[in-house]
Amino acid sequence: MKLVIAEKPSVAKTYAAALGVKDRKDGYFEGDRYLISWCIGHLAGLADAGMYDPKYRDWKQENLPILPESWLTVPHSEKKKQFDLLCSLMAREDVTEIINACDAGREGELIFRNVYQLSGCQKPIKRLWLSSMEDEAIRQGFRQLRDGSEYEGLYQSALCRAKADWLVGINATRFFTLLYHHKLSVGRVMSPTLAMIVQREAEIRAFVPEPFFTVQLDLDSFTVAGEKLKSKKEAADLAGLCKGKPVTIQSVTQKEKSEATPRLYDLTSLQREANTVLGYTAQQTLDYTQSLYEKKLCTYPRTDSRFLTDDMESRVPEIAAIAAKIYEVPAPLAVNCEQVCDSRKVTDHYAIIPTLRCLDADLSLLPAGEREILKLIARSVLRAVSGPFQYTETEVTASCEGRNFTAKGKTITDPGWQRYLEKENEEKPLPSLTVGQTMQVSEASVKEGKTHPPKRYTEASLLAAMESAGDQDMPEDAEHHGIGTPATRAGIIEKLVADGYLERKKAKKNVQLHPTPVGISLITVLPEQLQSPQLTAEWEQRLKQVERGDLSPEDFEADIRTMIAELIGGYVPVEDSAVLFQDSRAIIGKCPRCGYPVIERDKGFFCQNRSCSFALWKSNRFFESKHKELDSEVASALLNDGSVLLTDCFSERTGKNYNATVILEDDGERPSFRMVF
Repeated sequence: MKLVIAEKPSVAKTYAAALGVKDRKDGYFEGDRYLISWCIGHLAGLADAGMYDPKYRDWKQENLPILPESWLTVPHSEKKKQFDLLCSLMAREDVTEIINACDAGREGELIFRNVYQLSGCQKPIKRLWLSSMEDEAIRQGFRQLRDGSEYEGLYQSALCRAKADWLVGINATRFFTLLYHHKLSVGRVMSPTLAMIVQREAEIRAFVPEPFFTVQLDLDSFTVAGEKLKSKKEAADLAGLCKGKPVTIQSVTQKEKSEATPRLYDLTSLQREANTVLGYTAQQTLDYTQSLYEKKLCTYPRTDSRFLTDDMESRVPEIAAIAAKIYEVPAPLAVNCEQVCDSRKVTDHYAIIPTLRCLDADLSLLPAGEREILKLIARSVLRAVSGPFQYTETEVTASCEGRNFTAKGKTITDPGWQRYLEKENEEKPLPSLTVGQTMQVSEASVKEGKTHPPKRYTEASLLAAMESAGDQDMPEDAEHHGIGTPATRAGIIEKLVADGYLERKKAKKNVQLHPTPVGISLITVLPEQLQSPQLTAEWEQRLKQVERGDLSPEDFEADIRTMIAELIGGYVPVEDSAVLFQDSRAIIGKCPRCGYPVIERDKGFFCQNRSCSFALWKSNRFFESKHKELDSEVASALLNDGSVLLTDCFSERTGKNYNATVILEDDGERPSFRMVF
């Protein structure tokens, strides 16, 4: 019997259907040859700091840095039932082989290995590596299982990533939170991403627009424009001088130009296009595409490749026909197969394409978001197999009253891939003109403009910036560029929004990402090594070296540990930082557990340290039974003095009123109250 471990229940169900495993048990499927179960994402992970030493449960600066001598991996308590089931299945005597069928990537490898290692299992591992969830692709994958040892480098890379994120997140978050008395989340990828947005905001705020003026002359059937002028009066004088005067054509230049065919989508390019065209967030696009993948309608989404493998070249016309059906256009007559296939540029997975299943599926039943994403994927195939967009560009120079004016026009000679654009090219061609030709100015006008600041990031432009971060300092043959991975970048953006460092604001044609005041303040106090996109891009490249075996995991981890130790030991706090992290909510008192400020919210009084669960709820049975309110005045006395005198308390037993002092007690798990008379 072989035990197959998938990443999700839905994927396990798909595997079972493809392999003919029909007997559904509690938490797994069972057949003649296979047991098929699942992980529900990460069933286990690196232990919290408090599990290494109880003193780390409290956030205290003297306990930093936290650098575990050896690492602990533990099951997540809320998923322990499924973890225990997998352990029991792996221990079955009739199970002779474990098949890792989690997602074919770095995180999928870590999800499986954490469970396998914790279970103590030593049975042989095979690896299922899929790019499509179609039944035949699944069966083919099971016929071509690879030895698990081939992915040891991928596992070590994933483990190094997890340890680096733990070391940076645990230490830097606690250090800066304690130093600046404000909950500050710091992350290895999150902070450099935020830094790029804050830097762009600084450039926008520092920008001073400069006005300029352009004279435009209307001729018979087209318009020529002069150079930009700084003086409005000069422009007005020139327009007045040229009105009604003759214009002579000085030169007519024509150039044949073409725009190369766009490549197929990887995840990042799909997310960017969906954000620009459809307004979807990166996370929405990932979720829609993952759902399409699990419905067998597209190939594996978390890819960074934009090509197909060479052995797929014969299938390209069929793929293009499927795309045409989805996009509701005739199948292309000419398909350039070779320009979409290049095995040298395919890493773990090839580009995102629709599957054969789309021919039989009723796509109208798909949710609107999934349907629109599938249409984008189909369009990318149609564009990628088309020829280049070709046109003739004409540039005309004309003179009037001793000044030169220019105009450009475009004549399309072959629409190529642009025939699949939603909007046709609106640029009009110029009329046929000859040098020396003269025509009259019918109208002369002045157009006022001004220079524009850099544009704020949208999710599309931020994904592009994350993908290219550090490129100028990376070797040309580097396997990984940028910060984060296609699979993680959407989550980073969502976390920055959820933590209150970014906010989405609707602009005229798109949604822009704005840093919040606390986001700007955080980047203001962070040292360069924690906010440098270049440094983080270098770390991503080094993780790729670990995967290849060119860098030892120990050396990678040692560098992270050294950086954290130097940060904690050598950081100099920013002066007058109190103004950076002002909370509009009043501080009621000090937390009896961790010493952090306690603030008032709608339902009670809560410690600002999010890792501390201390709370005094306004809806409180102890106070309600005595016909008293736990208001801010009472809470402040309890937190600052440990007690408060209450008068005219109601006795439920006697029905009479009395005075008493209430004492706050806290055992580290829940606060309680006792009365002294």
